[in-house]
Amino acid sequence: MKVTKIFKIVTITLVFTIIYCGKTPLHNPTVYGLVIHGGAGTITKERMSQEKEAEYRGMIMEALTAGYSILERGDSSLDAVEAVVRIMEDSPLFNAGKGAVFTNEGTNELDASIMDGSTLQAGAVAGVKTVKNPISAARKVMEKTWHVMLAGDGADHFATEQGLEIVDNNYFYTERRWKALKKAQEGEKHGTVGCVALDKNGNITAGTSTGGLTNKRWGRVGDTPIIGAGTYANNETCGVSGTGQGEYFIRGNIAYDVSALMMYRSLTVKDAAGQVIDKLSERGGTGGLIAMDRKGNIAMSFNTEGMYRGHRINGSESVIKIYGH
Repeated sequence: MKVTKIFKIVTITLVFTIIYCGKTPLHNPTVYGLVIHGGAGTITKERMSQEKEAEYRGMIMEALTAGYSILERGDSSLDAVEAVVRIMEDSPLFNAGKGAVFTNEGTNELDASIMDGSTLQAGAVAGVKTVKNPISAARKVMEKTWHVMLAGDGADHFATEQGLEIVDNNYFYTERRWKALKKAQEGEKHGTVGCVALDKNGNITAGTSTGGLTNKRWGRVGDTPIIGAGTYANNETCGVSGTGQGEYFIRGNIAYDVSALMMYRSLTVKDAAGQVIDKLSERGGTGGLIAMDRKGNIAMSFNTEGMYRGHRINGSESVIKIYGH
């Protein structure tokens, strides 16, 4: 009789333990959130009016709020990244979408990419001229084809077939970018936009969009649409979006390098990002990156005077920064 009672007690205890351990403890909620950037470069208080700074902060906050709301209601990091980047593409403040810089011929050629860290699937477009939101075209490439990148007229035709919003190339005209071309400013314009998000299911997505280099020629393509250079995501390590001198990012495989240092040397996301930017500096390149790991830890590393950036993790408020470190 005693043996039977003991058996019942042990059985009940085991069942309770299994059920309890299978649940997420209330004191350890699921981590989710996002980090975004709006480009790195010569960004200083001395060169920025209060009105313009308020504009940038307002736009970054709008993008952060929209992306966080998507994650908060349990939707995917893919949806959050696409939504955030679309908002920034629609703003003339950044070198992406509406605010894209001009080529040597006075036209606009846009690049974008997105990567799903849960599957390592990715999509990208390069040199598109009529797609209003290149980040959405990149996602279509990932989800609707077995390719990774489409370029030029073919990418524009594909976007049209997929029902994405198509605009005349004049849509991308802004006085600010036109003057930048005409003045033939020295150096590269940094204004690429990007986002890395972690959803409640633990999935990481990274996305990046750009108008490229002011005064670029011959169909030049930078790092943004190249997976591993400007964008990378892997649930086992982190998601990364870069901004800066594209040629250096391509040669250094910058985005993947952060993930590789975490995977093979067990570095934290912050240390990995810092080492990668240090190497970029040693090679003579400039720029920055944002990254987030599966625990919600973030990095926002750059070697320029400033980088438009912001982040929000559940349980905390939005943080927006522009200058210095």
